[in-house]
Amino acid sequence: MIYFIADAHLGSRLVKDPRKHEMQLVNWLDKIKHDAEAIYMLGDMFDFWFEYKTVVPKGFVRFLGKMAELTDRGIEIHYFTGNHDIWTFGYLEQEIGLIVHRSNETIEINGKKFFLAHGDGLFLEDKGFKLIRTVFHSKTCQQIFRMIPPAIGQNFGYTWSKNNREKIMHLENKYQGEENEILVVFAKKYIKTHKVDYLLFGHRHVELDLQLENQSRIIILGDFIGIYSYGVFNGENFWLETFSE
Repeated sequence: MIYFIADAHLGSRLVKDPRKHEMQLVNWLDKIKHDAEAIYMLGDMFDFWFEYKTVVPKGFVRFLGKMAELTDRGIEIHYFTGNHDIWTFGYLEQEIGLIVHRSNETIEINGKKFFLAHGDGLFLEDKGFKLIRTVFHSKTCQQIFRMIPPAIGQNFGYTWSKNNREKIMHLENKYQGEENEILVVFAKKYIKTHKVDYLLFGHRHVELDLQLENQSRIIILGDFIGIYSYGVFNGENFWLETFSE
């Protein structure tokens, strides 16, 4: 089985019980480890992640340890950075054994082509978002941020994330319809020039499995912070499931 998940936002200050939230994710990994051939995490598994040269964010040891256990067992874990966890500079690869992807990729699994992406930045019509994204991806800005003491930098990151999500929560978890859902609009345009079977995204915090033209399907994975949904591919078919303890 191949598993897909996105948007756990571990560490979010909007979560009342962070330990319980982390353990739900760990328990999900325990559930799937017996038949998982590979796991694809499509971004924002952490609400904020910034690695300093000798310091990584406090916490998440159970999640990180469980992923290390799985990679030690030979299970590939592919980690696509999102817009909350861009700033990984080697720790997840070297210490945990993850395979980190920093951009969209098309892969083939058992003869099926998957376009995989977190989902941010595919449409950059919003000038404010485009500017923020440019700053976040700037190596110069990353070097400047690294000069800030970790305690201050981490607090800023989590506070920024909390305030940002509070502003847009009225849009999250609400499907906007085919004409307005930006990932659906992108997918419809993309398949006109590219042959893929599945287009998988996170980012939007909605569950969607929609048949498009040319036998393509767009999948939005939901999230693992409120919906607890994930995708499964058994080599022939793909479907969405919801995790419960």
